[in-house]
Amino acid sequence: MIPLEEAIKKYALSYETKEDLTPILEAIGDAKIVLLGEASHGTSEFYTVRAELSKRLIEEKGFTLIAVEGDWPSTQHINRFIKGYKEGTVNVQNALKAFRRFPTWMWANEEIAEFVTWLKKHNEQKEEKVGFYGIDVYSLWESLDEVITYLSKTNPQGTDLAFAKKAFSCFEPFNRHPETYAISSVNISEACVEEVSKLLTSIRAHEDKYKDTEETDLNLKINAMVARNAEEYYRAMVRSDELSWNVRDEHMVEAINEIMDYHGKDAKIIIWEHNTHIGDASATDMEAAGMVNVGQILRLQNKKENVFAIGFGTHRGTVIASNEWELPYKEIDVPPAKEESWEDALHKAGAFNKLLIFNEENRSLFNNWIGHRAIGVVYNPEFEAYSNYVPSKIGSRYDAFIYMDQTKALSPIQT
Repeated sequence: MIPLEEAIKKYALSYETKEDLTPILEAIGDAKIVLLGEASHGTSEFYTVRAELSKRLIEEKGFTLIAVEGDWPSTQHINRFIKGYKEGTVNVQNALKAFRRFPTWMWANEEIAEFVTWLKKHNEQKEEKVGFYGIDVYSLWESLDEVITYLSKTNPQGTDLAFAKKAFSCFEPFNRHPETYAISSVNISEACVEEVSKLLTSIRAHEDKYKDTEETDLNLKINAMVARNAEEYYRAMVRSDELSWNVRDEHMVEAINEIMDYHGKDAKIIIWEHNTHIGDASATDMEAAGMVNVGQILRLQNKKENVFAIGFGTHRGTVIASNEWELPYKEIDVPPAKEESWEDALHKAGAFNKLLIFNEENRSLFNNWIGHRAIGVVYNPEFEAYSNYVPSKIGSRYDAFIYMDQTKALSPIQT
């Protein structure tokens, strides 16, 4: 077997312009699910390149759904804006102000503003409009608020509203602090499980009542689903990091499937999430810890040719992150990748931007275990060598990889 650096030199394609992405578009073929990763939540190029890929998938391959690692209620402000719904905001800045939960910069940034503006203009010229949806699990109280507000207007005497109010009252003593609920749930046999489960079951049974031209039924159903799964997630948080991880990623897959089912059998979706979610967990050390992720589950649920995952990485640069959870963000220097890591090998094979497409011919050449950098919203470069590299078989983890040798921090918008 040839050395890793030689394999990279043999199979890597130079990436300088958006036209250079064509080989990836060709490799995607007729896939209906394309997962676009990122090695951090604060790197400008990861967002701009994903946007360029998404534009081409929309224009050239008919994709009409975008799902992101964000809260459903917040992303609905973007969805309503780009589709011109009657309750939508009037400009992109107002839409992005909906992102108030830490880390706000993940979606409230200039890079997303530019892409959302493009989506708005694209949709104005099309009958079948592109949708933008959040698939994360954190928005328990916000989702319950959405359910109660809508049902109070449309079905104030209905059983669905009664179930929603009962669920809300169950969580009310915890003052919208999920950590308080998580800790308290240890001493409560069933916590609020029954309330949120009954709410979702009831809304599913009556969803025909809420159909309209602006996706009200989908919005209602997903918010109820978030409430049910968020309750489970916050209870799992105090028991096991691995368990809560699985609950979260399983929820994201459930949301993806609901969105696709809602839009019909020909629906094609683009998913924007961190590499740790979209890159198959079975090709990392996560598997040994009993963890699964979005990329792995979607591969198991669908035909091989229908799912295509693209990882992203960089050798050095700057990033937006925080030193601790809930602290203000700042621009942080990203040091050169550590020796003998995936990013180090890509750099040594040539200090330029490149892309790799893995296939039956070359996949085995990229399947040695090697550290692959992952930067979260909390980041301290001093400890990076010990905590920010995920042992991975890259060729199996992804179907393609986009590497940018030096990157810069994205540009947050104050919310």
